[in-house]
Amino acid sequence: MKISRISVYKKALHYERGAYVWGRGNVIKAGASTIVVIDTDAGLSGCGEFCPCGDNYMVAHQEGTEAAAKLLAPVLLGEDPRQLARIERMMDHVIQGHGYAKAAFDAACWDILGKATGQPVWLLLGGKLTDGAPMYRPAPQKSPADMVKELDILRADGYKQFQIKVGSDWRTDIDRIHGTVGALNGDEKALADANQGWHVDEALKVARAPRDLDYIMEQPCHTYEECLQVRRRSDLPMKLDECITGIAMAQRVVADRAAEVVCLKISNLGGLSKARRVRDYLIDNRIPVVSEDTWGGEITTGVISHFAASTPEEFLVNTTDLHSYNLETTGKPGPKTKSGKLYASDEPGLGVEPDFESLGQPVAVYQKDG
Repeated sequence: MKISRISVYKKALHYERGAYVWGRGNVIKAGASTIVVIDTDAGLSGCGEFCPCGDNYMVAHQEGTEAAAKLLAPVLLGEDPRQLARIERMMDHVIQGHGYAKAAFDAACWDILGKATGQPVWLLLGGKLTDGAPMYRPAPQKSPADMVKELDILRADGYKQFQIKVGSDWRTDIDRIHGTVGALNGDEKALADANQGWHVDEALKVARAPRDLDYIMEQPCHTYEECLQVRRRSDLPMKLDECITGIAMAQRVVADRAAEVVCLKISNLGGLSKARRVRDYLIDNRIPVVSEDTWGGEITTGVISHFAASTPEEFLVNTTDLHSYNLETTGKPGPKTKSGKLYASDEPGLGVEPDFESLGQPVAVYQKDG
């Protein structure tokens, strides 16, 4: 089996509720998703997707996957996509770093391997260790009172874990945390996600304020070192996110005991192949993880659903159904959700196919015959 064609598509994914506000003045109205479809001479195809979290998040990455295809396609055409380790090494040789740009190609090859073997990706990743992953849903920045109302809307959809978006003015953020966390029911959980928005002194002020509330502080500052400084001066549980970019950072977290929870964004880590190694290393060191990605549609959610399903239940904090955030689609069918849980497909591969009617014409096509 050989790769015979690589097609790249672009799709705007508009946030279903108009404006998604987070961090220090960041607003998402639409994510710019890039979808990669790999075809083979055996008649099998696979898909992958990368979408940054709006214009204010990973701005330089907006065109990364499309640009990477120009360099990767000449090398990947004619290769066997089932040889995942070889494909991974070839991509890393062509492009050093920039894992987000290669993640969609990696996912597409996993999809093809699943179809070629007649197995779902979760089985190829080691088996189903979580049958129905608990989901969280973000509550974007609004007034404290409006964010409490947002929780009620999300509860009605079955969510019991909430990501409270903070990271702007620290005084208002304290009110947001007091209002939302104070309104939780007994079986609900919350994380206050600053998305790197606070300086160290601001994060410490927030950590000292609502000391009677039970929540996890997520990525309070821009760098790992700043987050570690906050961590060492606060007794709040810590979740690290944006600074986790690979196995070297995971090793630092373990050595420093820097977090109770680590968020694994598949694209940020360079794809399923690399993310699996990072996850297994953290779990071997008894650090729970989150299965998610930066943004995306049905294809991205399909990938994280399989990653979540193959994660031991006792070490999986949560995941999320990114495809439900958007008005548009990238694939079909979307992964199943029920009662606040996300389920991976049992169909071969990812169990989701590109929605070509929605995607329209490719922006680039590379074929072996030139």
